[in-house]
Amino acid sequence: MESIIVALAAGGAALLFAALTAFNVLRADPGNQRMRAIGDSIREGAGTFLRREYLVLAPFVIIVAAGLWVLIDWWTLNDSDGGGWGIFTLVPETAIAYLAGTICSATAGFIGMSVAVRANVRTAAAAMHGLNPALRIAFSSGSVMGITVVGIGLLGVTILYVIFQDVTVIAGFGMGASSIALFARVGGGIFTKAADVGSDLVGKIEAGIPEDDPRNPGVIADNVGDNVGDVAGMGADLFESYVSSIIAAMALAAAATWKADAAVLPLMLAGAGIVAAILGTFMVRSSEQADFGQLLWALRRGIYASAILLVIFALVIVLSLDMEIKWFWAIVTGLAAGLIIGTSTEYYTSYEYKPTQQVAETSQTGAATVMISGIATGMISTVIPLIAVGFTIIIAFELASFYGVALAGVGLLSTLGITLATDAYGPVADNAGGIAEQAQLDPEVRERTDALDALGNTTAATGKGFAIGSAALTSLALLAAFAIAAEIAEINLLDHTIIVGVLFGAMLPFLFSAFTMKAVGRAAMSIVNEVRRQFREIPGLMEGTAEPDYTECVDIATKGALKEMIIPGLMAVAAPLATGFVLGVEALGGMLIGAVGSGFMLAIMMATAGGAWDNAKKYVELGHYGGKGSDAHKAAVEGDVVGDPFKDTSGPSLNILLKLMAIVSLVFAPVFLEITPLIDKVT
Repeated sequence: MESIIVALAAGGAALLFAALTAFNVLRADPGNQRMRAIGDSIREGAGTFLRREYLVLAPFVIIVAAGLWVLIDWWTLNDSDGGGWGIFTLVPETAIAYLAGTICSATAGFIGMSVAVRANVRTAAAAMHGLNPALRIAFSSGSVMGITVVGIGLLGVTILYVIFQDVTVIAGFGMGASSIALFARVGGGIFTKAADVGSDLVGKIEAGIPEDDPRNPGVIADNVGDNVGDVAGMGADLFESYVSSIIAAMALAAAATWKADAAVLPLMLAGAGIVAAILGTFMVRSSEQADFGQLLWALRRGIYASAILLVIFALVIVLSLDMEIKWFWAIVTGLAAGLIIGTSTEYYTSYEYKPTQQVAETSQTGAATVMISGIATGMISTVIPLIAVGFTIIIAFELASFYGVALAGVGLLSTLGITLATDAYGPVADNAGGIAEQAQLDPEVRERTDALDALGNTTAATGKGFAIGSAALTSLALLAAFAIAAEIAEINLLDHTIIVGVLFGAMLPFLFSAFTMKAVGRAAMSIVNEVRRQFREIPGLMEGTAEPDYTECVDIATKGALKEMIIPGLMAVAAPLATGFVLGVEALGGMLIGAVGSGFMLAIMMATAGGAWDNAKKYVELGHYGGKGSDAHKAAVEGDVVGDPFKDTSGPSLNILLKLMAIVSLVFAPVFLEITPLIDKVT
């Protein structure tokens, strides 16, 4: 009981801290009237998109909840409990948990975005006074997102555990979080990259005007996209990662014969991680003349301090609950893997280091060589994360079987509050730069926001690598929990149906990425045509004597994103169900293995390549190889355009795909046990 109280207290403290931080951000100066008007346009566009997205998702959520009620709560669980077949004889526990997961995920994303769209203009105003004030506001906004996500996630899982006392039911919470996260990430990613690509192709490459130039009709849509994709979408994404890691560990503990404390240990660790993250945020500061490396270390201090504190807290928890000390080492292993993956991603995406500088160097010979170099960098970057995750799995499994692997996943994500803060601050800094450009502030202000934006690109790539690494560990733990629930003794990789399942699973990340990449391309083309039309048809627009129609571009991007997100989102739910019903649970296990194997590699490659292309462009813009306006710069911009859907749409969505398929398999395991696979009926 004490453990539950600690978890609830930590979750409550997180929300209180987030509220106080948000209050301090909103107290800051929002700038002059022109800046406020731009900020209002961004806020209205982002709010409109999110409302329309949630309205589109509402029927899907209701249908899935009804399906869970009928198939899980009524048919499978009610029958197995001897409760009869009366539809109102059983509380729809799994359906309730699913709805709670969707609501909590959407709420976390909404809160983070609501603060971000108000912090952007305040960051721009703070940049008028210095670099450190701007960093503090942008990072504080990110902290609201990070701490809110972990606070709501921990409270949601803990409260449902107290109410239902059944981890199988709580898995529905994870499924709800995952389904909303996938649609939010994909939909937001399509919006932001369609607007970004469309705006850059016509504005920077064809018209030769600066990025975020107020004459560009797509500039507000681009700013809106930063918030709906990189804040709301990312918040829902990592909310899902966080709760799935906790649920996986609890599910494996519940299936074992250990003491009851094993099931609540993940909740205690998550609570300790919240405290560590909150304390770590106070370590983030910089000097006024800080260069890129110093800014990076300002954020690193907070992350490293949180990690050290978590190690101390975890040791105290394990010892106080009289648990196996090897469980502590499993946690430390996961935390270490996260730091290794983050450092590796930083090395391959920061223009402080050789890989990105080499990508920038290839811009001198054209866009084709930029593409080749960026893809190669992304491929090479998979090696260190794979080794880190591989050794983590081996060590954690030797320490505590699959429960140890699950604890490693919890350890990796336990300091998510500050890790997400360093990620979510980037879009705020990016928006601040756009506002500074559109409001025609002093060039020094834009220099400061650009420095923060470049840092945000690196921290965003690091956060994506972090999330993808956790996806591999959590998916494996969920696979183990699914195997127990589905009563699978072993998965024979020489069985022909399982081989088909593995190959099918390995194909799915590529198919999913193709759908999302094509979606960005189609939506971007609509933006391109609209921007071209306005440049051509609005007299005086290029001369700066007329105003563009920003609203039309926002509306086009919204409609395109909401339309294009449906098929990729449905695929993640349909694929495991189809495999389980047609080929059986063993083949479904093989499918999950294949998906993790290919999806992990593909996600790392795409996220890193995209980050390297983006920062290579910024390296050229600093004055290297001819600087802005040069042929090298145009080639680097084209690389960045290709990298946008890599790093902000397809790549980060893959980690949700892996976990959603795994948790759908876990939730529907009782149903699969009740039916005969179609292939067995045919043969």
